[in-house]
Amino acid sequence: MTGGGTLTTPAIRTRDLSKQYGDVGALSDLDLDVAPGEVVGYLGPNGAGKTTTIRLLLGLIRPTRGQAQIFGLDCLRQAVEAHRRLSYVGGETSLWPSLTGTETLHLLGRVQGRVDTAYRDELVEMFDLDPSRKVRAYSKGNRQKLALIAALMTRAELLLLDEPTNGLDPLAEQTFRRCIVDATKAGQTVFLSSHILSEVEALCHRIGILRRGVLVEMGTLQEMRHLSALSVEATFDGAGAVPDVRAIPGVSAVEVSGSTLRCQVRGAPGPLLRVLADAGVRQLVSREPSLEELFLGFYDTQPDAPPTPVGAG
Repeated sequence: MTGGGTLTTPAIRTRDLSKQYGDVGALSDLDLDVAPGEVVGYLGPNGAGKTTTIRLLLGLIRPTRGQAQIFGLDCLRQAVEAHRRLSYVGGETSLWPSLTGTETLHLLGRVQGRVDTAYRDELVEMFDLDPSRKVRAYSKGNRQKLALIAALMTRAELLLLDEPTNGLDPLAEQTFRRCIVDATKAGQTVFLSSHILSEVEALCHRIGILRRGVLVEMGTLQEMRHLSALSVEATFDGAGAVPDVRAIPGVSAVEVSGSTLRCQVRGAPGPLLRVLADAGVRQLVSREPSLEELFLGFYDTQPDAPPTPVGAG
């Protein structure tokens, strides 16, 4: 993972960042640090607080309490300076319908202040976009491509991306992933909110999970494996050889199909493995959970429990 040492100013830093709408807490006490050059994935269902966080970072809304900074710049009081160092793409793109793609890129480039024109032209080709057409003639996917090109062509130090591949076809999604890899190689920082878990898994150094406005998990994918069980599939020489493992601590979701046993195990797998070995297991397959299994397992096992912030308790 790229990132600076202790003397490096974080690309993003929030402390006690909170947003309240009446009685509804959209975001609560968010403490977050993102190092320069890091790619952080931000996960949560609709209404969890992902877009609220990004709008606070952009200075579009005022926090109820707390503070947010971009490269040490206050997101509210120094919004203009902060915006010079970032580019933003949302999941719903509103552009000027009477302008062409070329005119839109020119205008947005002037607003941001810098454009790598050679890279812009390369992006137009990579995303297979016809820039001569008017925005009103673009499909949703092509409008999203235009927004992505406008953000990427600036080579901004920080990319704030809120569901950026919303509406893209699979080929454009792959192009987007290549662009993010190239951006990180160039030292850019990426803060990515996404519903496409495979996208986050492929691109991100660290992952944060929001639940009802609270950041409840933060870490690398490997550090978060504890959120879900290890999947185990064991095959024996005959149905009569399949052992009963339901009483073993940590074992759940036990299924037996003929001579094959499938189950999940949380915690140390040693007791389960000893039982399987004693029963004469012929074939054993185990795998770590995918990000999707981690995410769904986390929400399935804690549907009603009040969220506890990272580092609390």
